Amino acid sequence: MTELFDILVNPALWVAVLRIATPLILGTLGVLWCERAGVLNLGIEGIMVAGAFAGWLAVYHGLPLAVGVLVAAATGAAFGLLHAGLTVGLAVSQHVSGLGITLLATALSYYGYRVSFPKVERPPSIEPFAPMDWLPIPILAQQTPMTLLALVLVPLTAWLLYRTPAGLAVRMVGESPQAAESQGLSVARTRTAAIVVGSALMGVAGSFITLSAFNAFFFNMINGRGWICVALVVFASWRPGKALLGALLFAFFDALQLRLQQSGVFDVPYQLFLMLPYVLSIAALVLVARKASYPQALMKPYRKGER
Repeated sequence: MTELFDILVNPALWVAVLRIATPLILGTLGVLWCERAGVLNLGIEGIMVAGAFAGWLAVYHGLPLAVGVLVAAATGAAFGLLHAGLTVGLAVSQHVSGLGITLLATALSYYGYRVSFPKVERPPSIEPFAPMDWLPIPILAQQTPMTLLALVLVPLTAWLLYRTPAGLAVRMVGESPQAAESQGLSVARTRTAAIVVGSALMGVAGSFITLSAFNAFFFNMINGRGWICVALVVFASWRPGKALLGALLFAFFDALQLRLQQSGVFDVPYQLFLMLPYVLSIAALVLVARKASYPQALMKPYRKGER
């Protein structure tokens, strides 16, 4: 148990927790915007792949890192607009559209990589974001500006959703689109805007992997993070503050299992350690989700004039 205590008090663990949590925070906020407006976006996994590739490719061709993040956001927004056109405009199944977006975005990204680099043996690299050494808080000083961006976006999202007319409109179309329409709101425009904003955040979440955590793009690097974000929104009961807590909780389990493997504290197969963050997250999800209050119009198509 002494080794376990040493792991828990080591600042390196908490640095890793915050780093692992960053793309989850951004992705979960993106899902939250979509679902608060009543639309499930299962395209997040593919959108994160596309954001990771587009942002990295932009920087590889000489654009600044900040512009690479904006390119990733624009890429995510474009796929979000496609998803909105299918689910809001044409009332296509949100599950089918989202999975189709994931397949399309992933395939286009991999194809773009093969076309751009047909003969490379190892992924080309870039110079990623540097740690913020100027910050007085040691754990934050070892993070990059994208982590700071993710942390700032949590209270900003809460303020926008609960303290502004635009946030009220988003929540209203997610709870009762009929009531929103009776107040003169355009359900289609509001839902489309929320999906585009949420998808842009998903693209930024993907870009963190290539522009901050790593310095290259390679296949399967998103590794299911998008699906984790979908589950974390349920864990968070569709609230930004709880979304941050859920992302940190999963990241803690993930960082802990890596260090437990290395320490040899428990003599068990390493696969059990790999399972740890997912098993514990599922357990937490089951405990919380039963009392979660979800948006009442989630996954329900709406056509103007319907009652």
